[in-house]
Order: sequence, then structure tokens, then C-alpha cells
Amino acid sequence: MDASTLNSKFSIGPALRFVQDASGLVIADIDNPLATARICLQGAQLLSWQPKSAEHPVVWCSDLARLQRDVSMHSGVPVCWPWFGAHAEGRRLPAHGFARHLPWEVTECAVEPGGETRIGLRLLQPVQPDLGWEHAAQLELHLVIGDSLKMELVTSNLGNQAFVISEALHTYFQVGDIERVRLLGLDGTTYADKVEKFARHVQQGALSFSGETDRVYLDTQAECVIEDAMLCRRIRIAKFGSRTTVVWTPWQDKARIIQDIGAAGWRNMLCVESANALDNLVTVAPGAVHALAVEYRAEPF
Repeated sequence: MDASTLNSKFSIGPALRFVQDASGLVIADIDNPLATARICLQGAQLLSWQPKSAEHPVVWCSDLARLQRDVSMHSGVPVCWPWFGAHAEGRRLPAHGFARHLPWEVTECAVEPGGETRIGLRLLQPVQPDLGWEHAAQLELHLVIGDSLKMELVTSNLGNQAFVISEALHTYFQVGDIERVRLLGLDGTTYADKVEKFARHVQQGALSFSGETDRVYLDTQAECVIEDAMLCRRIRIAKFGSRTTVVWTPWQDKARIIQDIGAAGWRNMLCVESANALDNLVTVAPGAVHALAVEYRAEPF
């Protein structure tokens, strides 16, 4: 549907309207009493979220990011599904799956009792034979935008055979300066270090950052907290149905070659991704439903 048709069916006055980007892609533009947010219907990619109680955005969107058809931006919350990272068979298939590149449809829009905006989205083309994915699956994303941000990624097996997925909500959080940030909640957790060819280590204490970091923390359902000394706030990251946490910052050299992050943007973002990956793959039985959910909240300190 185009923006005009979506507005006639789903608009909630000024709290939710649909607009057409210069790229031709449709954006859900949310401005309710509690928060603002933008969601691109390509990839169901949340582009930004800022509670009105917060001085700065919580979800980071690069100043260099531009929407393009069939391309996912290094910003916001890309949806990684039905695999995370490179395809397990090593074929030349898109990293992080295909859901983040394809169109999604709107299934519901509503105002919650507390004034939050609810929006439901569904992947239009969940069967992709050319990409080796022929399973009868349905993928939905439900978002509640308010003083906290809630997202739930729901996989349903509509067929008569089990299938295996890996997945992530690949969230970019805005920080004041990556070198003045600590991440709490992973002490004692085993991780695979992608910078060291997936060598395994055990986290000791809080994470701080002084170079490229790309770690897959396994068998953890813990809440994480970003402590940001420059912005004087904590971002709480609670998750459900996720046993993997991925932490990524590209640092200066790698960021230079990522067009929509650039030479300076890396300082103001940190990815903390709620996932199921590596040792924590998910088997979805016939007729079963699996949900990965998160809730983000910012608070001053």
C-alpha cells in the first residue's frame, strides 16, 4: 500500500501517520504524548526512537544514512532473520538473512491505555526458495512506542516440518562517546570473539571500549545496562526469548569503510543486540510459535 492508502486505513491523527520518503519507501511517523519514532516498512526497520522525557534519542540513526530500496541501513533496529551473520552453509547469501531487505505490511495500529502507540507489521514474502528458505513460516513484528520501547519478533511455523532459525534485533543505541561508556550485565558470560576468529573467553566485569569489539555472548538471558558518562544516563535493555547478546562497535578504521557510519559516527553508537545465534539456535516445531522480545528504557543518573 502507498502512504495515502495506509493513512486512510490506519492513521491515528497526529500520533501516527504514513509518509513517503524521497526514496519512495513508506515510513510510519509516530509522535504521541510520550515519544517520537520512525519505522520504515521496508525491513520493518525502526529508524529512531526518542522518549519525550529524554534529552537525546535512545536509538541511533546516522547522519549519513539514506533509505534505499533493497538495502538495510546501519542505523536503528534492523531485523535479522531467518539467520544471523553469514549463512551456515557458507553460500553467497545475504548476511543476517533477507527479512531486513523485503517489504512488510501493516496489520494493526492502535492507541494503548497509557497513550503509547502500537503498530503491528508482517513480512510479505516469508518464503524465499532462491535463498534456500522454503519453509511455511510467518514473521511478525509488534512494537509499542512510548516512554519505553517494546518490540516482539514472532516466528510461526505454519507447515508440517520443524525448521531452525537464528535471529536478532540489531539495535544501534546512541551514546555520548563510546570511550566513556560501560556495558553491565555480562560478567561471567562466555563469548565468541569475532575479532579473534571466534576464540572463546569469559567476560570479567563490565565492558569498556577502546577498539573494535564484535562479541557473541552465549547462554545469557540477562538484562544489560549501558552506562553513559557523557549523556548522564543509563539505557536498560531487557529481553525475553533470547539466549544470545551481541555487542558491536566498529571503531575508527572499520567505520571509515561503512558508508552510512563514516569516520565520525562510530563514536556515538553502540550495538547491543538481543539474539539467538551460534550455540543458541532455535528449532520451531510444526504449529509452534517462537517470540523474541525486548524492552528498552532510558533513565538519568
